[in-house]
Amino acid sequence: MTHIRNRKHGANRYLSAALLAAAAVPALSSAAMAQEKADKKLEGVTVTAEENTYKADVVSSPKQTQALIDTPKTVQVIKKEVIQEQQATTLVEALRNTPGITLQMGENGNTSSGDTFQMRGFDMSSSLLVDGLRDRGVATRDTFNIEQIEVVKGAGGADTGRGASSGYINVSTKQASLDDAASASATAYTQGGYRATADVNKAIGETSALRLNVLSQDIDTAGRDHVKRSGYGVAAAYGIGLETKTRFHLSGQYLNNDNVPDGGISSIGWEGFYNATAEVRAAGKVRSENFYGSVSDFENQEQGSVTAKFEHDFAAGIYFTNVSRWSNTSLERVLTGVNGITATTVSNPATWTLARSRQRVNQKAETFNNVSNFVTSFETGALTHDLVFGFEYSDETTNTGSFTTVGTTTLANLYNPNPNDTMASLILTNTLNTSTGAFPGQLNTAWTISDTQVASIYAFDTISFGEKWIVNLGFRSDSYRLEYTNYDYLGNRLPQVGTTAPTATTPRVLSLKAAKSINAYKAGLVYKPTPNGSIYVSYATSVTPPGSAGTLSNTAININNANVDPSETKNLEAGVKWDLFEGRLGLTGAYYKTNLTNAIVADTNLDGYAENLGDREIKGFEIGLNGQITDKWNITAGIQTMDDKQKEGGTVGSTSRWSPELSGSFWSTYALSDKIKLGGGARYMGEQKRDLTVGETPATSNMAKIPEYWVVDAYGSYQLTAKAALQLNVYNLADEDYIGQLNNGGARLIPGAPRSASLTLNYRF
Repeated sequence: MTHIRNRKHGANRYLSAALLAAAAVPALSSAAMAQEKADKKLEGVTVTAEENTYKADVVSSPKQTQALIDTPKTVQVIKKEVIQEQQATTLVEALRNTPGITLQMGENGNTSSGDTFQMRGFDMSSSLLVDGLRDRGVATRDTFNIEQIEVVKGAGGADTGRGASSGYINVSTKQASLDDAASASATAYTQGGYRATADVNKAIGETSALRLNVLSQDIDTAGRDHVKRSGYGVAAAYGIGLETKTRFHLSGQYLNNDNVPDGGISSIGWEGFYNATAEVRAAGKVRSENFYGSVSDFENQEQGSVTAKFEHDFAAGIYFTNVSRWSNTSLERVLTGVNGITATTVSNPATWTLARSRQRVNQKAETFNNVSNFVTSFETGALTHDLVFGFEYSDETTNTGSFTTVGTTTLANLYNPNPNDTMASLILTNTLNTSTGAFPGQLNTAWTISDTQVASIYAFDTISFGEKWIVNLGFRSDSYRLEYTNYDYLGNRLPQVGTTAPTATTPRVLSLKAAKSINAYKAGLVYKPTPNGSIYVSYATSVTPPGSAGTLSNTAININNANVDPSETKNLEAGVKWDLFEGRLGLTGAYYKTNLTNAIVADTNLDGYAENLGDREIKGFEIGLNGQITDKWNITAGIQTMDDKQKEGGTVGSTSRWSPELSGSFWSTYALSDKIKLGGGARYMGEQKRDLTVGETPATSNMAKIPEYWVVDAYGSYQLTAKAALQLNVYNLADEDYIGQLNNGGARLIPGAPRSASLTLNYRF
């Protein structure tokens, strides 16, 4: 077994280097010798080990006391070297390296905000962490300040709290170190645009250092007219007391995006498209480049955060960390989407039109997080304990605007849209609500503010006995309070709409509130037949209470009604992890089964209410390969199967939306010489069903599914000088025509990017 000592003086990279060195020397294969080697490294003794640019042996969280090979769950680490080789600019692009990630567009006329995707069939928008703290901001996260991305699969409630039904993703940001280094890169794109980044780290004292990362970009979207991403960012990190017993880190990041958003194109003409009119059904595709939006469409994102981290190694053998973060994210967007087709003259497709809808989003999210974490090791008889316990508090406030359409939006010509067409205006809602059931004279909701406060306590114990066995136990309890309030455009607090006017006994409810306590658990058993291998089985739970996404409803059949019972996921996993080639290459394989219970489903009885009786099961296998086959040959690859079925409630036996039965990714590079490195990769995505009612029969409207597809990318780099290298990336080498995203109604899609390329100059100072 491989223990990660907690009385550490440096960053996790020292632990990784020590573990790799221990794995490379057969005489040090025992756990005791590996530990001795790690301790010596931390005390300043130099241990040489070749850097493994793809394989990570530990994650950044102090809650995880064991090396990944001894952690009884599927964990994939995407390191910054892979991100740089692929020129992945966003979190979603980087996550293509892990199988089972699918993207969604949202409802008709709308597009989902920020990083919206599913993992193993569950929404991940509320299960994203930055440096171990939950990040609820609605934003597109950039990679310019990312050290590595840690993808943890299986129910993660014990680790992160509410939600995390299929796991969570932690983004580890770049921190200051005592190693002086500086690099910069500049990229040009064939579709038009540029991206430039710089990363400078400087020791400014014996134990202090400063790091600065900057970004500027203006990138046209390949294969799409008018759509683009542009903006700038800066991130600074300061550390003092580095490699001593008491350390303090202060970091901040600001990112400003000024984009033209993509409302998609009509799905007409794509394989599987259906329309009741035969001529429409047989019509050809529109141009993938077509832009059905308006020249006035825009998307402005601002992301800002400040993080303070204090670490101390007590003489008693306790490693203590306290991390606090304040973050603020704002998103303002006006987007034009497309809807149904009108074939005015069926025989003349040039006259066909599309309805367009206008959407405006104005959302601000402010979050404060604080976590105190204690780690210690001790023995009770023949048992060795690595104990972690801590406390966490978060306060998340989200302010969302509601807008009313004023005027009429011109229909778009199906095959020749005009971005200069007249579009309706969108103003903050301020009209009287005269709908049935509204209180007399009530104004429409213009702003909604949700405030979620969560206090948590957790404890994990890893118990080792002998050289072969490890038991992992964990528990977390969350107490949360959510208040959900509506305001009119003047800032006046509004009552929640009900079906009857208020009386003395049933007064107006100014806010909806929910307060609950939830618990989550995990347990794992690891058997180590050899020091470089593990066989494990684990069980974990996660609970998703009403309002966990920051929304409450007073509708009885809504999952966000405070009186609805929480849904719960239970994940069973059994797997094998093996380090090959003296620890350079990690091979993992696992079987998983996740059950979602207590989900809200439509009641088949005559009372018309929904009930907590949904039971959904997702099961499959996942295989991963990460690291070096030789000193010159790097590889990262993964395959996942997913059998997603409704067992009770809804349509029994049906597959859930956007759940491919098979998906996989592969990326590999080989150094032909000291100057030349070549490589590339491929991604496969199996069929994703949208309409679950049609089975194998044709769809009854629009697109019923996203067909399977392959995408192949190529990579090459040439070392111009000792400091400068030129890098070429070719994306979608075979120019595959595929659907990247499909909306819930199947009427519109975002096509996958066609063949394109980027040329990057990387320079190390």
